[in-house]
Amino acid sequence: MNWTDITREWPRSFRGLKDRFPHTDETEIARMPRQTAAIAEHLARAHDLTPMEAEEELKDWLYVQSLARQASELEAG
Repeated sequence: MNWTDITREWPRSFRGLKDRFPHTDETEIARMPRQTAAIAEHLARAHDLTPMEAEEELKDWLYVQSLARQASELEAG
């Protein structure tokens, strides 16, 4: 799963993002471009992270999402 997949399934993806980053502001996220840099910047502010920490956390979250998707595809296949 990559960022394009995340944005394509945004409502579902946002719920997962909110689970991982509970202080994420849905209203603010809805107004910003769905680009990793913009999302990471919001996560940094909302979760008291440095920009680098937020980017790494977002990358880690995306990796976990891709593993979960691969596992579900294996189970279905």
